[in-house]
Amino acid sequence: MVQRTRFDESSCPVARSVDAIGDWWSLLIVRDAFDGSRRFGEFQRSLGVAKNILTTRLRALVAGGILETVPASDGSAYNEYVLTAKGRDLFTVIVALRQWGEAHYFDPDEPQSRLLDCREGRPLRPLEVRAADGRPIRPEDTEVERVQRVDLKPPTPPRRVP
Repeated sequence: MVQRTRFDESSCPVARSVDAIGDWWSLLIVRDAFDGSRRFGEFQRSLGVAKNILTTRLRALVAGGILETVPASDGSAYNEYVLTAKGRDLFTVIVALRQWGEAHYFDPDEPQSRLLDCREGRPLRPLEVRAADGRPIRPEDTEVERVQRVDLKPPTPPRRVP
């Protein structure tokens, strides 16, 4: 089996985020949690994913603090999965992916689901990245300030071979 590359100690926030949420099943589980899915069976029916894969992804999302298990809201013996504050913070990411997909992967007249503002009943405005002063920012208006990675672990002393 191929060893998965880990990015949980990377100095790049994108790499660390991908490490936590970087597969499509996890993102789709989070999407479904925003859409109201709470039980294993609801996720399984919506996604059509194998139970062993769903179990693994749900456990990872719980371990990562994105979902938590709570007693079932109907008082039954089951547990439900709910988004934590950390998981709810993924809302902007899910909306950005949705809007990107709407713009690039659907024909103009092709039917698709829509995300609506509950109060107004209308689709959301496209997300925009803005500077601290409010002006729109494009990729060419930014730069990454790289940091020197500090290794917090002391170096391993060399082994002596007799």
